[in-house]
Amino acid sequence: MVLEAVILVGHGGIPSDAPGALVSELKRLEGERRARREPEMSAREAEVDRQLREWPRTPTTDPYKFGLEAVATELGTRLDGRRLVTAYNEFCAPSVEDAIAALVDEGATRITLLTTMFTRGGSHAEFEIPEIVELARKQYPGVTLEYVWPFDLERVAGFLAAHVPPPARR
Repeated sequence: MVLEAVILVGHGGIPSDAPGALVSELKRLEGERRARREPEMSAREAEVDRQLREWPRTPTTDPYKFGLEAVATELGTRLDGRRLVTAYNEFCAPSVEDAIAALVDEGATRITLLTTMFTRGGSHAEFEIPEIVELARKQYPGVTLEYVWPFDLERVAGFLAAHVPPPARR
């Protein structure tokens, strides 16, 4: 039996009440690691990342998270019973890696990832998510992982155009 799931990936936001020093330390550690071209986080960077991702959130302190979850609720009604979870590139839990692992633990054998990041040129959608998917394919060889991006520009333009009000009558 194929258990299918979908992961809706959002960027992730910093909760407004998170300590600035924690955010600054994470960004500093990440910058230093990238300057050294090291793919793996240090133990300290991983700990600070975890603390920030697990920071308690409310609709007031993190409207982005609750906004993505609202999109997921609507999306879920259109997925023919497939399991849907949200994941975040940074600042918020679960990470994309953790969402994939949890779905595999639940028995998912086909996982489709999509993102709310529509345009090309962004490091998360264009580079980071594909790298995560490639690593997960090696880690879970019995699972089909598909990242459905970039999006069809004609359909994206149609979606956006549908939200533009009709011209004013003269």
